[in-house]
Amino acid sequence: MSLRPLHDRVIVKRLDQETRTASGIVIPDSAAEKPDQGEILAVGPGRRSDDGKRIEPDLKVGERVLFGKYAGQPVKVNGTELLVLREEDIVAVVQS
Repeated sequence: MSLRPLHDRVIVKRLDQETRTASGIVIPDSAAEKPDQGEILAVGPGRRSDDGKRIEPDLKVGERVLFGKYAGQPVKVNGTELLVLREEDIVAVVQS
């Protein structure tokens, strides 16, 4: 099964969070927060303006992005948890 996002939505896979602090303390999975960073796996074609023209999304597949901790709709595909987010829920693109 694969997902194809509609309108201005994107499919994001959360990136793994560090399990150690800077001082070397190991954080167990049960105490760790959900990561707020992910990689874009798919991008929808964009939303439509009031006059019917399509507005292209600013995001691209493969980009690393930051989003709110509770943003998006979680879905499971082939045992992998993914997020479906609106483009406006993404707050920044991580530049390497």
